[in-house]
Amino acid sequence: MTQPHASSRSIGLGILCGMGAGALWGLVFLAPELARDFSPLQLTIGRYLAYGLISAGLIAPRWRGLRGAIGRREWIALGWLALAGNTAYFILLASAVQIGGIAMTSLVIGFLPVAVTIIGSRDRDAVPLARLAPSLLLCVGGAVCIGWQAIAMPVSGSVGAQLTGLACAVGALASWTAFAVGNARWLGRLDQVSADEWNLLTGIVTGAQSLVLVPVALAIGTGTHAASAWALLGGVSVGVALFASILGNALWNRMSRLLPLTLVGQMILFETLFALIYGFAWEGRLPRLAEAGAFALVVAGVVSCIAAHRRPAPELRAAA
Repeated sequence: MTQPHASSRSIGLGILCGMGAGALWGLVFLAPELARDFSPLQLTIGRYLAYGLISAGLIAPRWRGLRGAIGRREWIALGWLALAGNTAYFILLASAVQIGGIAMTSLVIGFLPVAVTIIGSRDRDAVPLARLAPSLLLCVGGAVCIGWQAIAMPVSGSVGAQLTGLACAVGALASWTAFAVGNARWLGRLDQVSADEWNLLTGIVTGAQSLVLVPVALAIGTGTHAASAWALLGGVSVGVALFASILGNALWNRMSRLLPLTLVGQMILFETLFALIYGFAWEGRLPRLAEAGAFALVVAGVVSCIAAHRRPAPELRAAA
């Protein structure tokens, strides 16, 4: 059965949800700065353990009604989605930043919308890729601007370290692309589970995965930290879990049900935009020329993609 094209109302609401998710997800990039004394693995465990505990508390009153709707296939899907979109992605991203630098990592991750949109263009009733070409080119231009300073500046560190950082960034790109596509498709086939409930279930599974990482962190060594530092880590973990994982993911899942996958990919750009805005505020400076250019290209890319989805396809105009 052919699915109807998204209405202007659903597109508008979906875009607002995507913007809200991006604004909340952008806060994640401040977490390493706020808790600089702790490793990416420790930050990952703290964030997702809090995410799991909050999710378990919120879903407990609904569990009796949900139990019959979640079977073995759904639990398996939740397991790999939690790994791809949360645990593995965050570890790979943090490692790429520490080894290869923020600019190089941003450049690679900036191709997320392109990857998701190209995959989504294969879906039935999707907007043809040719109509999305201007938007994709603008996205690529924005990603290049974000990483321009890293390209222009001399590379620091050994070639091996840079290649390792690049491999981690590419791994993070592949991991989150798989999550974005898989999560959107699972939400499309689940009728008895709401987008919010699916997010809470994902949180429970992610929390369980973070527990598995605790022995690894203990084996590596947690270092010596004052009680105030641990309290700060706890506060940052709960804050990021509540705002980014609970509220941000809920908005993302809502958006994923309202928008076609080719437009879902573009919404990832809002995370980058808000992360840059928060970064500028944290550093107390205005954007540089390349950063301002990235802003302009990213916004133009999103607007172009929205216009392509609102314009009816030629075959539909002919049938009308």
